[in-house]
Amino acid sequence: MAGTVRELRDISFWFDSLGADSHHAEGAQADSDTASAHTDAASARPDLLAPRAPLSGDLSTGVCIIGGGLTGLWTAYYLKKRNPELAITVVEKHTVGFGASGRNGGWCSALFPRSTEALRRQYGDEAARAMRQAMIDTVAEVGRVTAAEGIDCDFAHGGTLVFARDGVQRAAALADVDAAREFGVDQLELVTPGSHDDPRARALSATSSLAAAFDPACARLHPAKLVRGLARVVEQLGVVIAERTEVVEWAPHRVLYSGAGGEGLVECEQIVIATEAYGSQLPGVGRRIMPLYSLMIATEPLPDALWDELGIEHGTTFSDYRHLLIYGQRTADNRFAFGGRGARYHWGSSIKPSYDRVDRVFGHLERTLVELFPAVRGAAVTHRWGGPLGVPRDWHATASFNPRTGVAFAGGYVGDGLSTTNLAGRTLADLIVGSSTELTALPWVNHLSPKWEPEPWRFVGANLGLVGTGAADLEESVTGRRSLAARLLGPLTGH
Repeated sequence: MAGTVRELRDISFWFDSLGADSHHAEGAQADSDTASAHTDAASARPDLLAPRAPLSGDLSTGVCIIGGGLTGLWTAYYLKKRNPELAITVVEKHTVGFGASGRNGGWCSALFPRSTEALRRQYGDEAARAMRQAMIDTVAEVGRVTAAEGIDCDFAHGGTLVFARDGVQRAAALADVDAAREFGVDQLELVTPGSHDDPRARALSATSSLAAAFDPACARLHPAKLVRGLARVVEQLGVVIAERTEVVEWAPHRVLYSGAGGEGLVECEQIVIATEAYGSQLPGVGRRIMPLYSLMIATEPLPDALWDELGIEHGTTFSDYRHLLIYGQRTADNRFAFGGRGARYHWGSSIKPSYDRVDRVFGHLERTLVELFPAVRGAAVTHRWGGPLGVPRDWHATASFNPRTGVAFAGGYVGDGLSTTNLAGRTLADLIVGSSTELTALPWVNHLSPKWEPEPWRFVGANLGLVGTGAADLEESVTGRRSLAARLLGPLTGH
């Protein structure tokens, strides 16, 4: 279990930067997995990374939440807002934000792993519209709560640019904008080359893009500041958070744990499973979720003049229309935080610290960043990290509750969880207290995904899918036409 300050700061750039001032940040010259990369932030503000006490002995609580990430913490927050007297205990194997909540790309977006068209086919237009509007509203809700609770997480609502860098990608961008306009919920806009005074036009020039789809429903933030700040808020509301405490078995109303404080039993009225990718290691979840790795890099801080040239303002996130996903943001201290897929799935859904760092993928990300923004060539990469995200078999996230057993589950975000966790927390809170609301009527509520196939089929299928996305990009670059491979993969990836 991660516990020392150095181990915690190795988790990601976001953890390493907690509490660091600009002087310390600019002095970092090496990877976060080497001693020289660490600033003195944790020593200056040890409260940010000081380990919380583990559980010790048997106890009774109203709600036991398994997992100290954003799903669990948002659920605790909204439950306390609905019922301040409710006793809530959060049990975390490592430290708050250890998983995807403290490692992700910092996109608080309206993205949902299931596409709008897939939602329309499965549930009809009315339900799909409600789901899309709920996701859009969630971006503003995260901003509202962080401001109201004094969580300084560098939240800046600037939208996202998805670059179209060739004719095939431009057609995809235009199709997305037209489909959004026809459906009438998402307010996408096609950005084309124009005035140099428009930073988005400068971004097209900087990336040699023909156009871009702009989605205003996205904010940039610092994920570790969000999850750690939210933890402090819920503790102030009376929630108990126990770290270094691993759940080894659970059943309705009973959670067995083992950790730094010994072994014990938690008796409770309700249980919330909020473990995302790590649920693959948990009895009772297992093949319901599959861990896939996404890796990231961060550069040294870059001058304001360069950012002006690149056209990426504070609050604006970016991606492009390639199939092997990439994503990036301009951090509050003027770095690129840039990530993408490309790391393979590991046999048996295994999760190991060594999988967080893959030199081949880091090299791909560094080359891709320079290929996308040639002006950053020569900028030092100071941090490299990664971690698993949770993928359900049908690419469909869920917020579920069984009132008979008292067991709730939320997850399957496929990397779109930074905002979706907030919607999950509000939804689970309504379900647990028995309220019938607009949120509890959303189509993702109580959705049950099929289980993943056993090995070796899971290993073969997951890694063939990874190869297929790369092949789709190559096919489009060679043929100049939409990829047949991508069309075949679409139904398997929520489209």
